[in-house]
Amino acid sequence: MTTVETAIGTAKTMVLNMGPQHPSTHGVLRILLELDGETVVKAVPDLGYLHTGIEKSCEDKTYSQAITLTDRMDYLNPLGNNLVYCLAVEKLLGLEVPKRAQYIRVMMVELQRISSHLVWLGTHAIDLGAMSVFLYCFREREEILKIFELFTGQRMMTSYIRIGGLALDPPAGWRQAVEHFLKMMPSRVDEYEALLTENRIWIGRTKGVGYISPEDACAPLAWPTTIGSSSHIPATRNSILMCRRGRIRIATRATWSAWRRCAKA
Repeated sequence: MTTVETAIGTAKTMVLNMGPQHPSTHGVLRILLELDGETVVKAVPDLGYLHTGIEKSCEDKTYSQAITLTDRMDYLNPLGNNLVYCLAVEKLLGLEVPKRAQYIRVMMVELQRISSHLVWLGTHAIDLGAMSVFLYCFREREEILKIFELFTGQRMMTSYIRIGGLALDPPAGWRQAVEHFLKMMPSRVDEYEALLTENRIWIGRTKGVGYISPEDACAPLAWPTTIGSSSHIPATRNSILMCRRGRIRIATRATWSAWRRCAKA
């Protein structure tokens, strides 16, 4: 216990050790918390639990073998990590990837991006008590994982993007599967908004919480954090949710574009 001065006088605070813990039980987060009742007075993060030694592991791998490690750098964006790694190797080797493979790469990575945003929105909502939104988001994510399984035989760690192109040619029926998802997704985003955007409980638990000053907002922060932090930046009170919703819509449009271009390639 320590003593601090608060707005209503002297109060005793409690120091608690939160973690190492993680919703997926990976044990990657430890924070030293100082609490005044339910108010966090101070939080000191203890970094380093997430390091997996991937860089060291790559040292005795060939360029192709290292692709499987990029899948595991971020299990919510395996295809994105495949892509940036392969692009780097292709640049070193001076390789030019066929247009059709480029379009399929973009389509798959954008689907992965939608999947990642759905995990964020669903877990964010359930942390604030919105159970239905969590179930709905994971319902749509399941459809994306089915597409990945159709293409690669794997739901998550696909290693589908390879140096110079792709691991496999798209299977029969892939156009219909992707088209079905893309036509369905916009209406599902509307459902999320109907449940959250004007929800009094959600607003009460997010509005004015974790305030960032305009000065700090100008520092290199993530864009959703920046636009949601200050009235000096044009945004609504639910701008963080709107930004995520917008990203899902943008990713959906990008997937449509890649789908159409691939059909012509």
